Amino acid sequence: MRTPATVIAEIGCNHKGDLQIAEQLVAMAKLTGADVAKFQKRCNRELLTPEEFAAPHPNPMHAYGSTYGEHREFLEFTIEQHAHLQRHCRHVGIDYATSVWDCTSAREIVGLDPRFIKVPSACNTDLELLRILRDDYRGDIHVSLGMTTRAEERALIDFFANQARERLVVYACTSGYPVPFEQICLLELTRLRETYGDRVKAIGFSGHHLGIAVDTAAFVLGAEWIERHFTLDRTWKGTDHAASLEPEGLRRICRDMKAVAKALSYKPEELLPIEQPQRSKLKRKIAR
Repeated sequence: MRTPATVIAEIGCNHKGDLQIAEQLVAMAKLTGADVAKFQKRCNRELLTPEEFAAPHPNPMHAYGSTYGEHREFLEFTIEQHAHLQRHCRHVGIDYATSVWDCTSAREIVGLDPRFIKVPSACNTDLELLRILRDDYRGDIHVSLGMTTRAEERALIDFFANQARERLVVYACTSGYPVPFEQICLLELTRLRETYGDRVKAIGFSGHHLGIAVDTAAFVLGAEWIERHFTLDRTWKGTDHAASLEPEGLRRICRDMKAVAKALSYKPEELLPIEQPQRSKLKRKIAR
């Protein structure tokens, strides 16, 4: 029997900039059976150029501000609010974690010392950011490999090889919202395990697809971490909600993960005890 994958409820910015909604998402993630409630931290003035900050949101119907920068600022929690959410997670009984998008955010979240810190696909070539996590943080470093070339992937693994390989978790990922099934490419999990299995702590799967059919398959293929975007209502304003799971979907993933983990074994003996009465009653005797 395998240990079930650790399930991450990726709340991200699906809280709509509202701390009370964030708290509700944490509590609901716990009720579904998820193991981790994960957020995002960005310093938008550092992450965005002045032109990007002042540009209109590319999808105005989902904007929370008149510019993209104002939109991002509206959705951003302060480090004090993140500390509050970490305490709230501890109270609820679920792990807190955060993705960091820039060096300032990385340093701030390192100060909270969560179980792990995630690097999103967009930032996995930012060596300054990676160096902060490698050198100044003692927890595990999780990195998504969406929109990443094989050469960039190898450089990432090499970067952590001598100092933090025992803390590195890499995620198979296709960056899209939502991703059609034919572009999920689950066998990337097999490739990552065969190529880097002895150079990382674990392999994970970060899914941006619809439904829940794929996640247990990712677990069977070796994913030890399953990350899915999580919301209370897929019709809410915001670009991530449509590619997120509502509570019932996440609950089913957690349920199915545990069931499949129990089933992943060989028969410990030729005939199991449950089979004996059926054999006595049903097994045909062939005369020769």
